Amino acid sequence: MQKPQVTDEELARMAIGAMEKAYAPYSNFHVGAAVATEDGAIFTGANVENASYGLTICAERVAIFTAVSQGHIRITRVAVAASNLEEVFPCGACRQVLNEFGPEMNVITIARGQMAASYSLSELLPRSFGPADLQK
Repeated sequence: MQKPQVTDEELARMAIGAMEKAYAPYSNFHVGAAVATEDGAIFTGANVENASYGLTICAERVAIFTAVSQGHIRITRVAVAASNLEEVFPCGACRQVLNEFGPEMNVITIARGQMAASYSLSELLPRSFGPADLQK
């Protein structure tokens, strides 16, 4: 059943709420993300740091992996908020994961507690590698 779609502004507010739950004792750089699925479900995530830095995970991947673990594999939008108050973008690893589940998705950035802009993922990850490349 199709759920009503939340607005980009509502998705941005959810990302800000998720940011407040981040575990970032080392960098003090708190990030939150909210993803919207094709059927209208929303999932959030926060970055989780670890004393062994390589084991840290970004907010975007937490949100995506939560959605996928619940059976949602078509992501249409992601909103990303960070504690630095400036517009922040998903890192390269997150962009690649986002591409796996929604190459046409919109990436909503937040600055100073409000939606700042919306970009297509293809703008942020041009000439991406994805599942179709494995079929060639």
